[in-house]
Formats: sequence, structure tokens, C-alpha cells
Amino acid sequence: MGKPKVVLGVSGGIAAYKACELLRRLTESGHDVRVVPTDSALHFVGAATWSALSGNPVSTEVWDGVHEVPHVRIGQEADLVVVAPATADMLAKAAHGLADDLLTNTLLTARCPVVFAPAMHTEMWEHPATQENVATLRRRGALVIDPAVGRLTGVDTGKGRLPDPAEIFEVCRRVLARGTAGPDLAGRHVVVSAGGTREPLDPVRFLGNRSSGKQGYALARTAAARGARVTLIEANTGLPDPAGVDVVRVGTAVQLREAVLKAAPDADVVVMAAAVADFRPETYATGKIKKKDGQDPEPIVLVRNPDILAEIAANRPRPEQLVVGFAAETDDVLANGRAKLARKGCDLLVVNEVGERKTFGSEENEAVVLGADGSETPVPHGPKEALADTVWDLVVHRLG
Repeated sequence: MGKPKVVLGVSGGIAAYKACELLRRLTESGHDVRVVPTDSALHFVGAATWSALSGNPVSTEVWDGVHEVPHVRIGQEADLVVVAPATADMLAKAAHGLADDLLTNTLLTARCPVVFAPAMHTEMWEHPATQENVATLRRRGALVIDPAVGRLTGVDTGKGRLPDPAEIFEVCRRVLARGTAGPDLAGRHVVVSAGGTREPLDPVRFLGNRSSGKQGYALARTAAARGARVTLIEANTGLPDPAGVDVVRVGTAVQLREAVLKAAPDADVVVMAAAVADFRPETYATGKIKKKDGQDPEPIVLVRNPDILAEIAANRPRPEQLVVGFAAETDDVLANGRAKLARKGCDLLVVNEVGERKTFGSEENEAVVLGADGSETPVPHGPKEALADTVWDLVVHRLG
């Protein structure tokens, strides 16, 4: 089997230079990449750069190499087309089926998955025309990643920044892995919590846990690659923002509860993958707790934190909303998982065995997904994104 064929379309925005990093990641991971820039893109990065980095010829014109019919062949042979950056102009042309250069012709002939990574000023992204064009492309099955929030051209800051190329690459990798399955979470809003809460004792100490947030991030990335609008509520992870995902940062269990309750009302699915502290100190010392010679420390009195999973499951805004929980167990894993599933009232519960060298911080996981309908879906040891895909497969089935 040959290398997967990827077409990297580059339209004329200042973020075109970032596509070089995306191209490098695609080629170094074993993909055969053909770069198809627009004329405007070549004002930012020259054809020689694209050709040298990809190892393939570069053209913007349908008239080059006419005997090979490139305006048809390139799209027909592609396993994936990704346009990064996708300007407002490119989104408009794609939505309306215009074909005035090699890239727009390629988009019309492609029958493989198509990913757009927009980059533009905030006002352009928010304009009703752009939003209509994005909605049209998504309705037709294209994956349009929401731009990131951050510094734009000049002094402007806002939503419209090209997501990090490493994260766009992760989206491309996941889309390629799914083949022609399509964005089966398109039109859905999912809320995912990730990481571990920290309950402060004093200005320098806290009670925490070993959760890295990697499983929650895998769930968020995978959902975005399957077309969902994703709100990721992260607690103390330090991980880079996934492409196309709205990230809300929190620290404590109380803050996480507030963020989840705010995001959940219009969500189709809420996935509580974060490791939420069961207890917090009753009092917070405003100054660092000092050790005193010859004296034992004062006992730390703990109080219960809110049970966010049970609260969300019991107070759904719509009966069809799905709630997925996680259970980290150290013994009697399935028995404790079944008891927790019944107690929390969620639809699915992902149960895994944890320990000092198990799951936490690892790139891999092993679990059993228990359903309120009595089902059990074992997920063998493997990448955390494989477990994430299994969870979303079960969710899609239940969403109908």
C-alpha cells in the first residue's frame, strides 16, 4: 500500500508561513503531500519553498501540465484535502463552487475528506456571510475547524488565529484514520472536562491528584475531528489547546462545577473525564503554613466537594442529553464501576484501573465502558485516542 496522498491547499493569508510546519509534519509522518497554493499565497511563501519541502511540483494554474489534467486528477487521487490557512475568500469560493484556479478546481473534484483551517481577522470570521459559508461547507460534509483566539496581524487580538500546526496535524491524522466515515458528530455540541482539580491549602500548597488530562484532551480532539463543536474545561493540565476547541481553564472543583453548569445547557453530550477532588480543606490559610520546632502540624479538616457528575445527570436540560462519566478504580474495578454508574445516574461510565504507574500521565489506556442499559464494551490496552473513539462511537449510536 502506498503513502496516503494529501493535498495541502494554502490560501493568501499571513498565516501561510505556518503551513510550512504542517507540511513538515505530514511529510515526516509518511504522507505524500502535494501543495496547491493560490496566487495570493505565493506572496507570503514562494513556490520553491513548497516544492522543496514536499518533494513535489507546485503550481497554481490549471494550465500547467495540461496533459495530466491536474485540475481533475489531483482531487480525484487525494485521500485528504486540507486547506490551511483558509481565508474568508477561499471559504466563500468553496461554498459557492467557484473554480478559478487549481486549488478551487481540486476542491470540486475531491471525493475524500476535506478539512478547512480558517485564519482571518475576527470581524471577517464573525461576518454573517462567512458564517453562512462555513455552515454550508459543514452541511455538505466538510470539516471546518474553528479558528483559535489570540494575537492576529498587527496589534489586533481575537478569534481568527490559525490553530497551532501541530494540532491541525492531529486533526488530519484522525480524519485520515477514519477514512470516509465522515463527521458523524457534526452539528453536535459536546462538553468535555479534563485534568485534575487542585484544592489550595495555602498560597503555595494544594491537595491534588495524578491526572494529566491526556484522556480528556484525546476525547476533545477526537470529537472535533468528527465534526463536533467542543467546549473543553481543563484543570491544571498545561497541554496545548486542541485545534477547533473552545478551552475554559479552571483550578478547583468548585470552579469546574461552575464552568460545566454554564456550558452544559445547550450540550448534546457532557463527558466528565476530569479527576475531580472529592474533598477540599475546610479553611484556606492566607499565609504559608509554617512548621514549628517541636510541634506537630495542625490537623487539616476536609469538607466534601460537590458531586458534579451526579448533579449534571440529575438535572439535564433535555432528556435526550447524554452524560458520560469516568471511574478510576484500584480494586474490584467492574463491581465498583457498576455501583458508581447506578449511583451517579449517567448513561455511560468509563471504568479503568489506576495506580502509580497505570493510566495517569501515560499515552495509553485500557478500560471497560459500562452502559446504563447493561452493556459492557471492553477497550484493550492502546492509545488514549482509541478509547476516545470508542466512547464517541457509543455516544453516536445512542444519539441516533
